Amino acid sequence: MSLYENYCEAMRKIADVNYASALLQWDQEVNMPEAGAAARSRQLATLSGMAHELSVADDLGQWLVTLNEDQQLTDPEKRNVKESLRNYNDRKKYSTEFVVEMSKTISAAFQAWQQARKENNFKLFAPHLTHLVALKQQECELLGYSEHPYDAMLNQYEPGLTSAAVDKLFVEVRANLVPFVKELFSKPVPDDAFTRQHFDRQQQWDFGIGLLKAMGYDFKAGRQDISAHPFTTNFCSTDVRVTTRINENDLKEMIWSCIHEGGHALYEQGLPEAGYGLPSGEYLSLGIHESQSRLWENNIGRSLPYWKVHYPDLQKRFPKQLGEVSLNEMYRSMNKVEPSLIRTNADELTYHFHIMIRFEIEKGLMEKSISVNELPEYWNARYKEYLGITVPSDANGVLQDVHWSHGSFGYFPTYSLGSFYAAQFMHQAVKEIPKFWEQVERGDTTALLQWLREKIHKHGRLYTAAELCTRVTGSALSFSYFMDYARSKYGELYQLKAE
Repeated sequence: MSLYENYCEAMRKIADVNYASALLQWDQEVNMPEAGAAARSRQLATLSGMAHELSVADDLGQWLVTLNEDQQLTDPEKRNVKESLRNYNDRKKYSTEFVVEMSKTISAAFQAWQQARKENNFKLFAPHLTHLVALKQQECELLGYSEHPYDAMLNQYEPGLTSAAVDKLFVEVRANLVPFVKELFSKPVPDDAFTRQHFDRQQQWDFGIGLLKAMGYDFKAGRQDISAHPFTTNFCSTDVRVTTRINENDLKEMIWSCIHEGGHALYEQGLPEAGYGLPSGEYLSLGIHESQSRLWENNIGRSLPYWKVHYPDLQKRFPKQLGEVSLNEMYRSMNKVEPSLIRTNADELTYHFHIMIRFEIEKGLMEKSISVNELPEYWNARYKEYLGITVPSDANGVLQDVHWSHGSFGYFPTYSLGSFYAAQFMHQAVKEIPKFWEQVERGDTTALLQWLREKIHKHGRLYTAAELCTRVTGSALSFSYFMDYARSKYGELYQLKAE
């Protein structure tokens, strides 16, 4: 066995342990009985410790250093080694004790968040979050940063991303998107009351399954379940699972969670199976990951051609509720722009205001300018300032997202980044795929999925996000593509062009 093959085998063993842990985490959110929380916390901590010890083994480090100098490797092999060495050096900064402590804290925090959300009481979550934030602050110092401690968190999800870069993007959002949205607010609001009638749970579920199948999601290599917060998880490219949330009094929750998570899952199912455990078989970054979910959810899923084929099926399932509602009325309701409390239910434009709030909070927590106990007050004030709405409760406010209970600080900005990537990728796809919208109108998105497979999915982590964006579109990421898309679509919907 060659040295490179030894390295591959070691990486796959680490993946085995990490994915076993991921399976337990999936079960924790989907199936696990409440009384199993303590034992599950111990199990996850044990596996986290095992994976860490394997990932910082001296033999692995020596192999990586040697292979990094080997000019006989192919370019993909060199990239695998380079990325693995970067990850190895980062993991060496952690002790096994710190990793185990983080795992235990996250398990306890997740259980506390669930209870706090159920009881609408942030104080039940606050002590656990305080401990977790302190560990994350410590993690920033362990990893190191050049300008701001929050950069260390961002870099874990979007390598190379900095607080300054996110600030720069949001300057463009404030300068261009905010005034555009205010202009939309001055127009008559589309009616969407018909989406908030009673919709049978099973019929919603069946329709969602149909949407996933139509996208190309492979149910032989995945499944869908119910969870409090929709998510996608994978254990290999041939086992990628999604969850959804169904509200019998709000049809849109299920629709958008299915399409959004389906976009994530298609990316994971499209990664090279032969790259299991290696960078070449892993997603590139969360910004790119989010670009896939946002492209399907918004650029495709909220388009008129998409619903020309899917709306008749929805009407057949709910004739009493939707039989007299026209396609155009449904389309306008799906693209209603208005201030809202819940991020996951927000329209695709004001959505970025929700992200700005979370970015400011996380940055403040890492630099210690905001304390955990101040979060509800800070959160509520920002929602009043940015969206003009009053937050009525913790459950609909600071407790609405699962991310902090998972320790996922630095994740939220990738949602906005993903939307901006999605607009740029979509622009290129429409240019390159013949009769693109005619295919979508027939219910055929096969060409789009194949385009994404070829341009994005199959490359794993063989390029940086910036390199991939330039490779696919011919230019670096630009917010202008998103604004052009927004002005074109919503200018027509809200009849701004006519004026």
